[in-house]
Amino acid sequence: MGKGGNAASTIKPVAAPTDFTWDTNDEPHATRRKLISAKYPQIKSLFGPCPRTKYQVAIAVSLQVAMTFYVHDKSWMTYVVAAYVFGGTINHMMMLAMHELAHNLGFKKMLYNRLLSLLANAPLGVPAAISFKRYHMEHHRYQGEDGVDVDIPTIAEGKFFTTRFRKFVFVCCQSLFYSLRPLLVNPKAPGLWEFINYASCIAFNSFIYYFSGWSGLCYLFLSTLLGAGPHPCAGHFISEHYVFVKGAETYSYYGPLNLFAFNVGYHNEHHDFPFVAGSRLPEVRAMAPEFYDTLPQTSSWIGVLYDYIMDDSINAYSRVKRKTLTDAEKDKLKTE
Repeated sequence: MGKGGNAASTIKPVAAPTDFTWDTNDEPHATRRKLISAKYPQIKSLFGPCPRTKYQVAIAVSLQVAMTFYVHDKSWMTYVVAAYVFGGTINHMMMLAMHELAHNLGFKKMLYNRLLSLLANAPLGVPAAISFKRYHMEHHRYQGEDGVDVDIPTIAEGKFFTTRFRKFVFVCCQSLFYSLRPLLVNPKAPGLWEFINYASCIAFNSFIYYFSGWSGLCYLFLSTLLGAGPHPCAGHFISEHYVFVKGAETYSYYGPLNLFAFNVGYHNEHHDFPFVAGSRLPEVRAMAPEFYDTLPQTSSWIGVLYDYIMDDSINAYSRVKRKTLTDAEKDKLKTE
């Protein structure tokens, strides 16, 4: 994992953790947000949606639909390569479009963001957009909170994914664990919009099956599985919050893959200012460089995946957790 800024002055873990890192302090982003806002009040001018998002989603979904026809009669090798290189990249981009829209950064009106998120969700083959929004907001408000933040692996994952081979399996199947973890850690009853999400996915899958058969459907599912697994773009799942440097729980990546990822690599900037669209996150860093240039950074998402698998001092336990909420407060969140 490449690091920048004052990373050399921090301490890298030397032994594989057997438990999460428990922190009694508040998550760092609220404090930095206050400091930056006080020094640079003009940063509020960066708040708000990006008008390009709807066009990016429409083009990406259209390309994936076209690809379901293209791969119909291709060899298995061409089929798999297309699903990995093209489909995996597009579907991962749509996952991150769902992330943008969960923050209402596509339109000013929440309804329009929800509808566009359903479209972005369509080529993934499985319903995710609405549930993701509910859980992701808690990831921001209660980062690392035990029993609330489902971005953090379970104890079972921490105990099992310890060897290099098992960590490789974890990387390949991240989408499966991300989808099942909420049901185990913080289950919520589905609401109306979840059922709309289910219906929209069934309708889109039926459309694909009618016009391109099982070949088209399997292409979409394979694109999702590969795009969220051993794919360069999926490195952000690991790079964002896994503790590669002791004392740092969020890392930014400023490399070229941000072009396909709505700048989600600017992750410290995003957590500090979640109301800033991805297209303007570089401006946050440019406006307040002294707050970001000294933080540990990720230089390569591919490198992060390699380091996570091969570095024996890193595993699924390499996350920061905290306990700040009462059981009653956690129970209330299950209904939101």
